[in-house]
Amino acid sequence: MTPVKAVVITLGLALPGLALGQSADDAAENAIEARHGFMKMLGINMGQLSGMAKGEIPYDEAAASRAAANIVALTQYDAPALFVEGTSSEEKDNSDALPAIWEKPDDFRAKFAGLAEASAGSPEAVKGGQDNLGPVLQKMGGACKACHDDYRKAD
Repeated sequence: MTPVKAVVITLGLALPGLALGQSADDAAENAIEARHGFMKMLGINMGQLSGMAKGEIPYDEAAASRAAANIVALTQYDAPALFVEGTSSEEKDNSDALPAIWEKPDDFRAKFAGLAEASAGSPEAVKGGQDNLGPVLQKMGGACKACHDDYRKAD
């Protein structure tokens, strides 16, 4: 099973439990697991683009466009909904989510929307050669960083 397929299955299995009246602790753990899977899928696709940009992976126009399209698709998912009360880094050991997420929910959602804006058009923008990857990655990476700076516990 591919990592992406495993994450999709995890998201599919975890999310229905959030709506079926599980205990608060089970729902919190499922939300954390689902958002970890979501972030893993983003990371896999960003990693593929980054690897091509750095020359660590041979540039493949179709694969680059597909990875960018995957990122665009992921940004259409309501990932901020996976950040449920009780799942901050102060409440759960397996969470890097800072309490600021719940203190500034509108800003958190806006920063996530920034990734959608940054990735818009990227499936076409990465075509035409390795040199086209850098500007796309800068935009998307900047959007990721803007959110992580304020809402993710530092490693």
